[in-house]
Amino acid sequence: MITTSVVQLLEHERLVYAPGAWDGLSARLIERVGFRAVCSSGYAISASLGMPDAELYTMTENIGAIRRIREGCSLPLIADIDTGYGNAVNVMRTVNQARNAGASAVFMEDQVAPKKEPLWVNQPVPLIPIEEAAGKIRAAKDAADGILIIARTDAHGEDARRRLAAYRAAGADLLMPVTRSFSSVEEWSDASEELGGDLVSTITAGTWVEKEFTREVLLELGVRIALLPNQAVHAAAGAIANALQRLYDGELATDVTADGMAPKEIPALLGFPEILELQAKYHASQSELTAIEGGM
Repeated sequence: MITTSVVQLLEHERLVYAPGAWDGLSARLIERVGFRAVCSSGYAISASLGMPDAELYTMTENIGAIRRIREGCSLPLIADIDTGYGNAVNVMRTVNQARNAGASAVFMEDQVAPKKEPLWVNQPVPLIPIEEAAGKIRAAKDAADGILIIARTDAHGEDARRRLAAYRAAGADLLMPVTRSFSSVEEWSDASEELGGDLVSTITAGTWVEKEFTREVLLELGVRIALLPNQAVHAAAGAIANALQRLYDGELATDVTADGMAPKEIPALLGFPEILELQAKYHASQSELTAIEGGM
């Protein structure tokens, strides 16, 4: 059950952290440890499909992932909708679909489609004209129906400030410079002062902001939402690779299993006891089934 929205959460929290999820399991884990919001990470969703973050999946596939994340937890969901999957009219449908899938905020970037992960190229990524990008923000805002519209720019320096100012004028609720938009805390501070705050930051793994953007710095910069888009998927990939290598090398499976989440935790995390209760309620023949500790 969804208990609140991103809008409601920001009414009570100066700064909200939102880790990136890609499926129901990752969403459940994010909620279990106590985070107040979750982000559908395009980077992580792409990785879960075995693809690079280059907008290779379709809008329908992305909405499906958003829906699975929504079903996996009750946290307010901030959805990555890439470039909006087309022109301003397409953006309206994408926003509608994301809202219907359970998102209460969306962020959209101003790259030329198909987008490219800016950390994976050695030059500025191609951007659409500022007027076109502002039009897409206006369309997203018209379709929002209560959800927050976050405008992301992949521009750098003065161009980033100019674009973000235009996107705010077009109706964006929050503004998201990417990691490469500014090269120091001081540049972020100048931009925040010029733009009036209400920023979103991506605390991307392996970047300078991951090292320097402490909670105190984020609050000083006027950041309202700090996304942690890829830490969890990096950790998951590393753990899976390590476990598989150990199994391949002939290590006892029991030793490998012992280093992961305890088998008895998985059924509880996924709600298996509650499913048994529902089955017993509606199916008399299963009324004597109970969950076994350990799930084995």
